Amino acid sequence: MVNTKVALSGLALDNPVIPASGTFGYGYEFAQLYDINVLGSFSFKGTTREPRFGNEPPRIAETASGMLNAVGLQNPGVDKVISEELPRLRRVFHKPVVANISGFSVEEYAQVCERIDKEEQVGLIEVNISCPNVHCGGMSFGTSPESAAEVTRAVKAVTTKPVYMKLSPNVTDIAAIAKACEDAGADGVSLINTLMGMRIDLKKRAPVLRNTTGGLSGPAVFPVALRMVWQVYEAVRIPIIGMGGVACAEDVIEMMLAGATAVEVGAANLVDPFASKKIVEELPAVCERLHIENLTDIIGGAHHG
Repeated sequence: MVNTKVALSGLALDNPVIPASGTFGYGYEFAQLYDINVLGSFSFKGTTREPRFGNEPPRIAETASGMLNAVGLQNPGVDKVISEELPRLRRVFHKPVVANISGFSVEEYAQVCERIDKEEQVGLIEVNISCPNVHCGGMSFGTSPESAAEVTRAVKAVTTKPVYMKLSPNVTDIAAIAKACEDAGADGVSLINTLMGMRIDLKKRAPVLRNTTGGLSGPAVFPVALRMVWQVYEAVRIPIIGMGGVACAEDVIEMMLAGATAVEVGAANLVDPFASKKIVEELPAVCERLHIENLTDIIGGAHHG
């Protein structure tokens, strides 16, 4: 019998599979298709202080082995998330959830995290300092160790629950940024967010996306994500949630061998709404085939030969 249980800073998960923020809404749409309680947890839609309508369309574009998105953190704002979305979520998901938080100033990050920290169903706060699709916020806080540490300190000062900083791959040294977050008090890190990219419409001779650039996700980014999880594992001693192009149970194992304690599934949910469920179901058989009895035993295993 394979033991698939893992723990993130004291938060116990039945398995390491977590649908990623922005690909799973607030859960209840997927709950109409299957019992989402089979998941380890899920990271709900990125939340800001004020409601956001996001960027102007077109804001989605297909690419080979992936997709570009420039949605721009569309969400109803933290007040409605607390008063409307979380009560609806609670009816269909009976485990602690990951709250994904974004902001446009250090103060906004702290304010929203302080509010969401008080919600009983929130088990972990994922602070997004890596969104490439908004201006004057998001990724601008995650591109230097100093600014990443500043947000980390501000959030940790007003929260009691584990704080994981979600990092951008659009940097030269992600390990240095992860280490700065650890030194500033982060309980863990999540990586990677999307890689910046673009497409051009050949007939219009203009960018496909209204925002010009967007975030690349899907299987195309998996090798990059895996490399960065590997590098960050070498640099820090706090847990890592790995993500980026994960599409099957074998990808989960690979991410964990690179150093991830848990693994988020993103774009795959948009291709197949049952993707995360299938990964959970397939994981024990894959473990048995690879002679893995306990998933926690393989975390960072590829670093040790």
